[in-house]
Amino acid sequence: MNLELRQLRYFLAVADEMHFGRAAAKLHMTQPPLSQAIQALEATLGAALFTRSTRSIALTAAGLALLPEARRIVLQTQNLPQLVQRAANGTSGHLSLAFVSIADYSVLPPYLREFRHHHPAVAIELREATSDVQFAALERGEIDAGLMIPPIPDHLAHLLDYQKVLSEPLILAIPDSLNRHKKPASLQDYKQHPLIIFPRKIAPALHDLILGCFREASLTPEIGQEAIQMQTIIGLVSAGMGIALVPQSVSNLKRPGVAYLNLPETSVAVEIGVAWRKDNASPVLRAFLDLLRTKDKPC
Repeated sequence: MNLELRQLRYFLAVADEMHFGRAAAKLHMTQPPLSQAIQALEATLGAALFTRSTRSIALTAAGLALLPEARRIVLQTQNLPQLVQRAANGTSGHLSLAFVSIADYSVLPPYLREFRHHHPAVAIELREATSDVQFAALERGEIDAGLMIPPIPDHLAHLLDYQKVLSEPLILAIPDSLNRHKKPASLQDYKQHPLIIFPRKIAPALHDLILGCFREASLTPEIGQEAIQMQTIIGLVSAGMGIALVPQSVSNLKRPGVAYLNLPETSVAVEIGVAWRKDNASPVLRAFLDLLRTKDKPC
């Protein structure tokens, strides 16, 4: 079947006007070529679309069935340039984004809100994952980008690009029952309490940063529990299982029985950045990365 879009447009014009002469004028053509085009369409479809008399025409059952489908097809083709342009400039499409749990309390919500505001037609797929899982997903091409804790593993340095997004200090999370309202707080005040921390194999950079704070204070903490989710760590603190050093933004996670204290004695900061494959040419990804580069504090 060799069906032409032009024929559908001609059919719609006749169906709207219910008169070949008026339809031809609307299409800026003469009546004979229009009549021939409709006849060719009917021959292609194998059914009459109009009943004709000397005074009037009407749609047949086949014509009535074709009418809504012809409108849909013509409308879709009219929208194709906009669809292609949106895909080309990154205003529509798909973005697969992974994030470490601490990003959910800092950069992720405001950046997503800003990106959604400017790119409402983009479908965003989110998954929470530790940095090691994100690196593996990027290597396999399963995600477009990941908000993670650096560094990038040496064996992936040739494959991935990285951009810093946020750097924030570590603060102390303690059971509220231990809060003596001392300001400023000191690790020395809580050295007898076990430490709750990320496993090193899951988050080596963060694990080492936290233990480095204790070394700066000439302390060797007793590791009481390990957990891979920030909400789990704070839950264990709330249960009185120990203390934790967490990025400052985690204080946005309000949990009964937990107090957050600043640690002026330490200058250690946690960095969060975005990593992506160098060979990913997705316009949607580029639009998201442009947002991260140009917006220090998203709305």
